[in-house]
Amino acid sequence: MALPAANPGVRLVGWKEAPALGLGSPSRLALPRRAAVAPHRTSTGEITSLRLITAVKTPYLPDGRFDLEAYDSLINMQIEGGAEGVIVGGTTGEGHLMSWDEHIMLIGHTVNCFGTRIKVIGNTGSNSTREAVHATEQGFAVGMHAALHINPYYGKTSTEGLISHFVAVLPMGPTIIYNVPSRSGQDIPPQVIEALSGYPYMAGVKECVGHERVKCYTDKGITIWSGNDDECHDSRWKYSATGVISVTSNLVPGLMRSLMYEGENAILNEKLLPLMNWLFCQPNPIALNTAMAQLGVARPVFRLPYVPLPLEKRIEFVRIVEAIGRENFVGQKEAQVLDDDDFVLISR
Repeated sequence: MALPAANPGVRLVGWKEAPALGLGSPSRLALPRRAAVAPHRTSTGEITSLRLITAVKTPYLPDGRFDLEAYDSLINMQIEGGAEGVIVGGTTGEGHLMSWDEHIMLIGHTVNCFGTRIKVIGNTGSNSTREAVHATEQGFAVGMHAALHINPYYGKTSTEGLISHFVAVLPMGPTIIYNVPSRSGQDIPPQVIEALSGYPYMAGVKECVGHERVKCYTDKGITIWSGNDDECHDSRWKYSATGVISVTSNLVPGLMRSLMYEGENAILNEKLLPLMNWLFCQPNPIALNTAMAQLGVARPVFRLPYVPLPLEKRIEFVRIVEAIGRENFVGQKEAQVLDDDDFVLISR
C-alpha cells in the first residue's frame, strides 16, 4: 500500500517497495520540486557545527498579537550573547499555540531580520505528516536554514510509521529530529535514528532521554544536542554531545555559551543549576515567560493555557538573579517581583 502524498511536490515510495525499517536509500525518495531547481544556501554541516541554539521565547502584546519589537530585541540579545542558532516557534516559543500563518510569518520575519547573523531553525513539525510536509515546505520557502521535527504525538504510530513520517520531510533541507517522550508520549528509539542517519539532510537529534542515549548516538558519529539544560554540561564534555538546544540561554546566553565552549566547568554548571531547576519547576515555558516579564524584556502577557508562576516562585527568581549576577542576564532593568494583577491572560 502506498503512503499518501502530502502535496504534489513530494511523493513517497510505496511501503511494500521499501525494505523493512530502511525504506530504501535516500535516492529513492523524490525531492520536492523546489529543491530540484534551487539548492539550499545552508548545508547540513553548517547546522551540525552549532553548539548553542536557543529555543527562543515568543513575546506578546496585550491584544494577543506578537510583540515583534520585543522579539527583535530578544534575538539581538541572543546574538550578542553568543548563541549561534534559534529555534523559532518551538515548545518554548509556543508554536503549538500559533496558527500556521503566524508560525510561518514569524520564521520569515526572523530570517529577513537576522538570517545573516544567526541560524534560523523553524519548528515545522506536526503529528500529521501532511501538515509537517506543508509547513516545512513553507518554512524553507521563506528562508529558514533548518527544520525541527518532533515525532507524531497523541495519535502515536509504529516504528515503520515513525520512519515514514521523517522520510517525508527529510529531502527538503537540513533537519533536526526532536525526541522528548515526556511531551510526545512516545520515544523515538535508536533504530529509527540509525535508519535515518544516512540521509544527506539529517543534521542530528535534540535528545531529551539522557546521557546513555546521547552516548549511544555519539559513539556512532550521530550529531546530538542535549535537550535537557541541567544535563547539557556533562552531555557536552563527558558524552561528546555537540551542544545544547537551550531554554536557559534565553536568560543568560553568555554563560551558556561558556558552558558549551570553554571546557569542563563544574563551578559554572553548579552556579546555573538553581536557575535551570527553577525554569522547569512547572511545564516549560511557564517559568521562562514569568522570568522574562520580571526582567522587563517582555510584557507580562500570557497566551492561555499558560499562566504565571505563583508569587513565592516569582520571589525566588529575583533571589536567583542576585546570586548569579544581574549583569549576566538579558535586559537592562532590575529584576522585580510582579503582582498577580500585573499579568494579562489572553484566551483568543
